[in-house]
Amino acid sequence: MIKIKIKVKDRRIIIPIPYAFLHLSTRVLTSKTILVHINRAIEKNGQNHFQFPYISWNDLKPLLKELSEQRGLLLLETNLKDGTEVSIRL
Repeated sequence: MIKIKIKVKDRRIIIPIPYAFLHLSTRVLTSKTILVHINRAIEKNGQNHFQFPYISWNDLKPLLKELSEQRGLLLLETNLKDGTEVSIRL
């Protein structure tokens, strides 16, 4: 489970994201249909000649498996000038 903790002044928000949701969202984002729509939207703007690359689900599967085994790993921790704190932990 990925835990996103946001602390703003006197409020604290914790957003848990299950690994199943992470797997589902990567499956959707790596589908060819979604990639075609993303590339069409980028081409409509016409300013960039960037094309979103095709990434196979089989390439991402070992990465997601390894992430799920590294529990407690701190991915991001930041403090802003206004006192806002954000941390993302596996």
